[in-house]
Amino acid sequence: MIEVYAPTIRRKEMDAVLTALVEDKIGPGEQARFLIQSAKEHLGFDYCLSVRSPAIALFLALQSLNLEDGAGVLISALSPRYYLRVIEDLRLRPVYGDVSRDSPCMSRETLGAALAAQTEQPSPRCIVLHHTLGFMPDMASLVDRGLPVIEDCSQSYGATLGDGTAESGKQVSGVFTILGLEEKDMLTAGGGALLYAMNRRDASVLRNLANLPPEYGLPDMNAAMAVVQFREAVKNLEKRKEIAQVYTQSALRTRHKRFMQKDEGEYNNYAFPLILESGMKDVKAYSKRKEIAVESAFEDTLMGTGMVNQSLCPESYSLSLRTVLFPLYPRLGASETEKVAKLIVTLP
Repeated sequence: MIEVYAPTIRRKEMDAVLTALVEDKIGPGEQARFLIQSAKEHLGFDYCLSVRSPAIALFLALQSLNLEDGAGVLISALSPRYYLRVIEDLRLRPVYGDVSRDSPCMSRETLGAALAAQTEQPSPRCIVLHHTLGFMPDMASLVDRGLPVIEDCSQSYGATLGDGTAESGKQVSGVFTILGLEEKDMLTAGGGALLYAMNRRDASVLRNLANLPPEYGLPDMNAAMAVVQFREAVKNLEKRKEIAQVYTQSALRTRHKRFMQKDEGEYNNYAFPLILESGMKDVKAYSKRKEIAVESAFEDTLMGTGMVNQSLCPESYSLSLRTVLFPLYPRLGASETEKVAKLIVTLP
């Protein structure tokens, strides 16, 4: 069975982790500090914290905004489901925004609709913007709403807008940015996240958290793996692009639709999703017979797990029922890539 996800862990990552183990450097320490130095070369931030999970990063980012109890936090209905737990733990309230018909991200129009809706939802005081499936929203139109924005680029590392480079994260424009390092994130350390601020004013807020208890910090074992992931990112992005080009040629011969990256730029090929014109159940059964795993693109999101009223976000609900992901990761061989491409072109 060709699985949908597989972390890109090669000998270099294994050697880095083994070295940390041999040196008895397991908890937060020198490797975590080296990771921040390495990440700064690629991301250009002013200040960064390395923590044990994206959930901790989101908690700290929201807490740093000093919102009053009951304040609204605007999130996409296709955000990861842990968002809701973090928001509620801080005594805040979620406000759900829908996505566009042809994009898994909130747009200027859907954001405006969420802000203008006369419902029981509280007035939003900030936005947490998830770059779902690696697609990047039009940040300029979202930031000009005057609300602080926390960006989550865990799946969009390597994507570009305008004339950015494929390795750069400098296109982000939120108050704080989260870069998850979990198993299914674009870069993986087996767990953890970076929380960073691009400018000096916002960075000063994060510096006040510099003395977090070590139990919050990213262990050296994970940090060592993440350092290699940053170093190998360009090569891995190119491999993803090559595989996606093969899949795209097959998809163009079907009746199923693809998401498109808006604005000029380049998609990082985090995944290969298709919006089905046939039933999800039939496609899964057909793929299983071909020994290729496919899965619902949004099964682990707030909408996909039934945490959001479908009437609030009808486009998100529709996409959650019809969007599937196919295997796409740098470790796929040529024969496996061709096998998946043949599956795509013969989908029911």
